[in-house]
Amino acid sequence: MGPRVVCQVCNEAQSKYKCPSCRAPYCSVPCFKKHKENPCALPVSSEEKPPTAGPELLVERPLLVEEPSQVLQRPQLEAIASSSEICSALKDENLQKLILSIDCSPDAEKELEKAMGVDVFRVFTDKILSTVETSLSSANANS
Repeated sequence: MGPRVVCQVCNEAQSKYKCPSCRAPYCSVPCFKKHKENPCALPVSSEEKPPTAGPELLVERPLLVEEPSQVLQRPQLEAIASSSEICSALKDENLQKLILSIDCSPDAEKELEKAMGVDVFRVFTDKILSTVETSLSSANANS
């Protein structure tokens, strides 16, 4: 039997469960609900972090858009999220690392350009573009 782990929410009871997002131990449904009041995410080990990643880079950056009409609308985002092809592609660890390196980079545009030279990323972006185009076509047909 492993070592006893105390609930990170109440710091009293022995934990029986782990948060599916961040793996924090908790003991009960009330503690889980209290834990979920603040967003959490799976921690990235230091060996998986890109060399430029630091805690200050995990802050949400403002969205700067040159052409507002190019921002995806809810139906396009829903089409991407519900695509089994895209969800399947996102299981690839190499693709996950590329996306993380782009997201954590102080120069995301440069990282994105580098990632476009990698087959798995290029195929992934093609799937997204195809899904968005299909979603736009069906939206225009319904108008």
